Parts: sequence; structure tokens; C-alpha cells
Amino acid sequence: MFKSGFVNIIGYPNAGKSTLINSFLNDKLSIITEKAQTTRHKILGIENTDDYQLIFTDNPGFTKPANIVHEYMNKKVKESIADGDIILYVVDLSSKSIDYDDLNDKLKKIKVPLIIVLNKIDKVDQQILEDVSKSWSKEFCNAEIWTVSALKNFNIENLKERIVKLLPKGPKYFPEEQWTDKSERFFVNEIIREKIFKNFKEEIPYSSEVVTEKFKYRNKIFRISSSIIVERNSQKAIIIGNKGLSLKNLASQSRIELEKFFNQKVFLEINVKVVKDWRKKVHQLKNFGYN
Repeated sequence: MFKSGFVNIIGYPNAGKSTLINSFLNDKLSIITEKAQTTRHKILGIENTDDYQLIFTDNPGFTKPANIVHEYMNKKVKESIADGDIILYVVDLSSKSIDYDDLNDKLKKIKVPLIIVLNKIDKVDQQILEDVSKSWSKEFCNAEIWTVSALKNFNIENLKERIVKLLPKGPKYFPEEQWTDKSERFFVNEIIREKIFKNFKEEIPYSSEVVTEKFKYRNKIFRISSSIIVERNSQKAIIIGNKGLSLKNLASQSRIELEKFFNQKVFLEINVKVVKDWRKKVHQLKNFGYN
């Protein structure tokens, strides 16, 4: 009677997908910022018990593509719709400007359980909540509608219990000790990238990528050397800042977060490099893990 399955979390940018998966797992798997399109890669988060193995996938936000990176992100969302055992469609209740038709049309064709997760109920009043819930129930008559606040952890445990009930019988797809499909280097890159999103405005976060070249553990210290990749010299100058203070502050914040993540002392070195128009070059994107 062991149960297992892939619970794929999809939605538009900034709907709270990453906050939701972190709440389910009670751990920080995905980076979170207030800016849209923070998540670029599909990430698995795995929970093991004696009775089931839950495999959550956090996906990038589905968006109208403006570059090859967006096309990659949309591809991952479409793959998740096609191969999930359960689909969680996360909707931002507080947003009024999203055209949901593209994803709605795709989701009406699926054969697996679909749960519409109306998130951020802490940001709307009761009337809006009722109106939006009725609208989604009418749009998807065969889907379950759940209202939650991932940030406030409201109704998350109840939703998780329902997901477990919907899981099909299946094997353990991953070893019990495995909690994600990503490497330690990946999380180094993501933590640094999160700090870029939180420290810089406008185009800088979206024009930046992070690559970790050196990752060694010796004498109970992680020694890490990473590079921030940007598209123009002007962006490099902004990240470095006057007398290098902006980069120093970014590195300090990243190091503190990494020490919490690894529960070990970290020595972190960050450089900034220019790779002109990297978001438009397929071979560069593949080198950065966009496959």
C-alpha cells in the first residue's frame, strides 16, 4: 500500500509557488523574493515517510517569452503539466492583471487530479475570496479549490493531507536520504542569486546568472569561489559598487545564508564577469544549466 508520486506546482510569476513548496517541506528549498520570475529552474523537493514518498516540483512562472531563458522556463512548466501525478495550480488572489487563458487551456486537457490553490488569502477580503473561488469553480468544474496563505502557513497542512490521499500507489523513486535532485553547487548559485534579486533593482537581477567554479570542503570549512555573470560592463560596475562595497555586502549576506544552509563555516569569494548577451546565446545557456 505504499504511495508515491510527483506533485507538480505550476502557475504564473509571483503566485507564491516557491513559498508553497517551502511550507510543504518545512524547509527552504527554493529562493524567494518579491520580484517576479525569481525561479528559473525546475526543482524537486522530496519527503519520505514509512507510508509514502511525496515528490514536489517547484517550477518557473509561466510567462510570455521575451528571450530564450523564458522559453526554457515555459518548457519546464509544460513538461510538468504533462508528467505530474497531481497538479497544483497556484493562483495569486491579490493579482488583478493576469490573463490566465494560456495555462487554463492546457490544464483542461489533463487526466490527473488538479487542485487550484488560491494563495495569499491574507491579502484580500472575504468578498473577493468568495467571488474568485466561485469563478475558478465555474472555470474548472472537475478541480478541487483550496484557499491558503503559504506565507502565513494557513491551511497548508490540511492541503498536504489531501494530496497524500490523492497519491497513487507506487514505489520509492528516490533513496530515503535524498531530499532534492539538485547539487550543493546549485544551491550556492541560487542563494547568491537570491541576494542579487534582493539588493538590486530593474534589469540587474534578470541579466545576472551565477556559476560556482570551486567548491571544496576541508578542515570543516566550505571554500567556495563563484562568479556573477552579467551582460554589460555597466551592470558589472553597479554590482561591484563604489570601492567594491556593494559586492562586499552581497558576499557577506550570501556567506551568512550559506552557513545556515550547510551548518558549517563558509569562506566565499565572488567575482563579477561580463558575458555579452548571454541570455541570447544557446550554448551559454546550456553551460549555465538551461537544458
